Amino acid sequence: GIVLELLKEAMVSKLGDTKGFLIDGYPQELKDAEEFESKIGEPKLVLCLDCSAETMSSRLLMRNQSSQNSENTETTEERIERYYQASNPLIAYYESKTQLCKVDAEGTQEDVFLEICKTIDSFLK
Repeated sequence: GIVLELLKEAMVSKLGDTKGFLIDGYPQELKDAEEFESKIGEPKLVLCLDCSAETMSSRLLMRNQSSQNSENTETTEERIERYYQASNPLIAYYESKTQLCKVDAEGTQEDVFLEICKTIDSFLK
């Protein structure tokens, strides 16, 4: 609740200066989405970076190596499974409201970034 209130305050303070807000990594669960909508409002667009579990696993393991994190393949697989359990209902929820736009995230960081930019640009037109 506190984080959501801080987010709301930050958004309200910038309302006149922006076309919108990009909130990364939130909501992560359906209850978060419902709380966001009740306290702030419905999002106009929700982006879902869509890639395979294999790609997620590979990227997480590479990130862990570079940060010297001790997370192993088994822990990473469990983390991905928890992600799917939380995000699948959330994705279905936003698909039913036609607010969801899936972005192919199998490519390089630069390719994915360009796809996100294209999606947002076409939405703002």
